[in-house]
Amino acid sequence: MSKIEVKQIIDPIMASDGAGVKLKRSIGVKPNYFDPFLMLDEFGSDNKDDYVGGFPPHPHRGIETVTYMLQGEFEHEDSTGAKGRMKSGDVQWMKTGSGIIHSEMPAMSEGRLHGFQLWINMPAKLKMNKPDYIYIDSNKMQIHKDNEKQVKVIAGKYEKAVGPVKGHNVEPIYFDIEIKKGKEFIFELPSTHNSFIYLIDGEIKIGNKGHDKIKDSTLILLTKGEKLGIYGLSKAKFLLISGKPIGEEIARGGPFVMNTKEEVLQAVQDYHNGTFVKNERSKNI
Repeated sequence: MSKIEVKQIIDPIMASDGAGVKLKRSIGVKPNYFDPFLMLDEFGSDNKDDYVGGFPPHPHRGIETVTYMLQGEFEHEDSTGAKGRMKSGDVQWMKTGSGIIHSEMPAMSEGRLHGFQLWINMPAKLKMNKPDYIYIDSNKMQIHKDNEKQVKVIAGKYEKAVGPVKGHNVEPIYFDIEIKKGKEFIFELPSTHNSFIYLIDGEIKIGNKGHDKIKDSTLILLTKGEKLGIYGLSKAKFLLISGKPIGEEIARGGPFVMNTKEEVLQAVQDYHNGTFVKNERSKNI
């Protein structure tokens, strides 16, 4: 069984999006694309001025956005008529498909807001499908706990804990993991997948080979393989995210990710013509 090692360690860059929300961006800058992952943002602050502007109405086409709230609350509203409030621990998994216009605004004027947004590419055959949602309440997510670690499963399976996201084309794995100092997390990943760790806090060592120090708010791209071992040099919290590459050419244009430049230009034209929203569907879990 081939061991998984560190491929690249990346410090996120400071950025802002929406109406001035301050965040740390890793995927989407360097690397620009880690198939099937298009973007990863960490947003988090105790200062309301860093997040209170939120993300006013904006369009998407051809991607999935996965928003995971660690702390705080967001209110969501979109062109399908769906409305909802995300609370600490909740996940919103949105398949934008042919097009959706939505807003994500903080439902709080003070306190700590902390979370992540991941963009996942969609294959050409699904890009013009009807928009779809999976809303996942934190109390409906399965968690594995033992004396060494805690694994919250959003997608995939760890021991007996199974994530609510099933039947997905990239066969995603999305774990929120906490390990104690001096303990190890071991997991078998599909050798076909591209995988990464996002360290939230603490310090960890990955694999058997030596690598630079990894501590706090750091993206770690992993080599392909099967056996992953992560050792806690301190108490640590991190995300493990993995997915099967789509292997198609992409064309990016802001909130639109298609296969050709012409398709991106069509999305822009549809948005300005008022013909952008073509299909509607939503569901809850």
